[in-house]
Amino acid sequence: MTDSPSAIAVSDQADALKAPSEMSADELKALTEAIVSALKTVYDPEIPADIYELGLIYNVDIDDGRFVTIDMTLTAPACPVAGEMPIWVENAVGVVPGVAGVKVQMVFDPPWDQSRMSDEARVALDMW
Repeated sequence: MTDSPSAIAVSDQADALKAPSEMSADELKALTEAIVSALKTVYDPEIPADIYELGLIYNVDIDDGRFVTIDMTLTAPACPVAGEMPIWVENAVGVVPGVAGVKVQMVFDPPWDQSRMSDEARVALDMW
């Protein structure tokens, strides 16, 4: 996941980001990198890896007005921070310069599994 800074998602990062028509390629790249950096500041308190590397971010859409919609999941639907984590994501991405607003949608289809984790997360969790 860290090997493609201009793409955001777990399984098919290149298709996950829908580029607004009003942004130049350089603007989109800079905004994408800033959003990824913001997502990497949010951690599941029970797992020592950030939510981006864990593969909890399924999709990020930036509309023409730079409003960001994020589809994310949890490691388990009964996660103790299920009500709080979307707020953490919204707050983290909402302060990124150039972002007009953020909406986080929880999705559970497809369900999360360990195959969605990046190599960085696997190393952090000693899963080799």
